[in-house]
Amino acid sequence: MAGITDLPFRRLVARFGAGLVVSEMVASQEMVEAKASVRARAELGFGLDNTAVQLAGRQAHWMAEAARIAEGQGARFIDINMGCPAKKVTSGYSGSALMRDLDHALSLIEAVVGAVRVPVTLKTRLGWDDEVRNAPELARRAEAAGIQMVTIHGRTRCQFYKGRADWAAIRAVKEAVSIPVIANGDIVDARSARAALAASGADGVMVGRGAQGAPWVLAEIAAELFGAEPPDIPEGGALTDMVAAHYEDMLAFYGRDLGLRVARKHLGWYMDRAATPATLRRDVLTARRPEAVLARLPDALTKPGEEAQAA
Repeated sequence: MAGITDLPFRRLVARFGAGLVVSEMVASQEMVEAKASVRARAELGFGLDNTAVQLAGRQAHWMAEAARIAEGQGARFIDINMGCPAKKVTSGYSGSALMRDLDHALSLIEAVVGAVRVPVTLKTRLGWDDEVRNAPELARRAEAAGIQMVTIHGRTRCQFYKGRADWAAIRAVKEAVSIPVIANGDIVDARSARAALAASGADGVMVGRGAQGAPWVLAEIAAELFGAEPPDIPEGGALTDMVAAHYEDMLAFYGRDLGLRVARKHLGWYMDRAATPATLRRDVLTARRPEAVLARLPDALTKPGEEAQAA
């Protein structure tokens, strides 16, 4: 979800209601060395409730220092990423590559837990491949080292995002620890969330790609499964207003030029759900002026038939 779950998007998700939001994966060494783009990714967690800053890395020193910085700036949780399957991450011996060496993985966990007072959580996968499905062992050792919650994506690293998430395989992790276990992977609505909980025995669910174009989905799931207050899902003019506000928030956060580019993927997902005609979709995504985008949004987000029904 790097480049997707940025500050503007997570502010929007949190506004609808979510138990916990997690920052984009932040490279620990680059954060300590004060690279501006990396610091910006972590800023979401600074001082906001129910927010974790997610750190990645391969050296205990940098992981601990980055955790201290995040805590000092107000992060309420620190999440350790040992699940990212991207080649550029695993080739640097970070992310899910750490599942190939649990002793080294534990040295990073111990360093982070020892560096901060806020809760530390872990995000990982079932294992590196089908021959090395060691998530239960990693979770058990992580709990002993002080990890307070673990999230499991129901695929191995070598699966990337292919096939279906194996929610039932998460049950072995749940049985191995006493801390909360969160199921992740292919959870897009209340129905899939309920199925994931039943198969895994997990304590909760994490939604990633399922929230693209639907920032209310986490609150919707919480309402249907756990009795939380149901969100007001925007439609018609309310949807246009929400998307326009999200768009303007991205421009303010990134600046006009970068914001125009970053916003396109979010606008694309909103228009996917609205079944926007191809020509109008192209006009919105290729517009070079924010005013032109905002002017086209009402038509772009009106689903076929809505105008007739309104009349």
